[in-house]
Amino acid sequence: MKADKIVLRKMQMNLKAPFQTSFGTTTVKEFYITELHCGDHIGYGECVADWDPLYNEETIKTCLHISEDFLIPMLFEHGEFAHPDEISKLFKPIRRNNMAKSALEGAYWDLYAKQQGISLAQAIGGTKEKIEVGVSIGIQENLDDLYRLVENFIAQGYRRMKIKIKPGKDIDVMRGLRQRFGNVPMMADANSAYTLDDIDIFRQMDELDLLMIEQPLAHDDIHDHAKLQAELKTPICLDESIHSYEDARKAIEMGSTRTINIKIGRVGGITESIKIHNLCQSHGIPVWCGGMLESGIGRAHNIAITSLPNFKIPGDTSASSRYWTEDIINPEVVVSADGTITVPTGAGIGYEPVPALLDKYTLDKKEFVR
Repeated sequence: MKADKIVLRKMQMNLKAPFQTSFGTTTVKEFYITELHCGDHIGYGECVADWDPLYNEETIKTCLHISEDFLIPMLFEHGEFAHPDEISKLFKPIRRNNMAKSALEGAYWDLYAKQQGISLAQAIGGTKEKIEVGVSIGIQENLDDLYRLVENFIAQGYRRMKIKIKPGKDIDVMRGLRQRFGNVPMMADANSAYTLDDIDIFRQMDELDLLMIEQPLAHDDIHDHAKLQAELKTPICLDESIHSYEDARKAIEMGSTRTINIKIGRVGGITESIKIHNLCQSHGIPVWCGGMLESGIGRAHNIAITSLPNFKIPGDTSASSRYWTEDIINPEVVVSADGTITVPTGAGIGYEPVPALLDKYTLDKKEFVR
């Protein structure tokens, strides 16, 4: 593989409904798509960074800067790659900036699979023909609105409900849902909004038979999560705290987590995601795939990674129609009535970006030629 041209498309798409977390509310999603041109093939990736440095330290602007001024020149200087695993090794001297790295590495993985004439899932060793999916529900102003959403998503077949929480909208919300919906698989996602001083809240949640409590404490913490996990029977899931294989290894050794949310962008790409998956599998720790309000291109990468065998918990990769009036791929991602998505078997990501829709939602485009 040798890129002839790399294109960065800055995109903007309106969400169908506002999405609220403890960070704030998102109504418009800005992101960028990477295109890797090589002969007759184009590999596609997606940068999942937000406009503000709230989920982590990266933003769209920082990712574009790192890509333009460092990563793309490194790729062109290196030239030929035999396998996408080489990309993460090349990028290793650049500290963090994982979402910028992942956007380019993902395009190389898509290109590699297309050149080999196989699906991305097959290229990474995926074994599933279908993946189970859940849905992530943002913070609602009142419980009745939340109940209606949950009822709707259950009717659509989603196999797990992830409920965003924050101080003041937590135990009463989760208790009300459990009382109303019985044993529906359910979890709470705190997005780092609490401290150990809030342990009584989590002790109350511990009685609700939740699948997990996701990232309750600080975004960069492993130590205090181990203390919290020791007090609870409910599994703690780490998200923001895990940026690499080494982070995952240390968290497992400390007893900080009993499951890990693998987000391709957060950990720097597919290669690192596979390493974390394999590590967790060897320790009997199930993993699942979180979402970052991706377009269909990022969603397609999530579907592929979830085809690996240790993704045993339904992830956040819901249908395109969950967020978008129209997606930028054909066909759009569809969830079957049984709460599954069929893993595509076509070459590469298995979904074709639609040029007219790419152009429609493009704010800016930069081309880099060798």
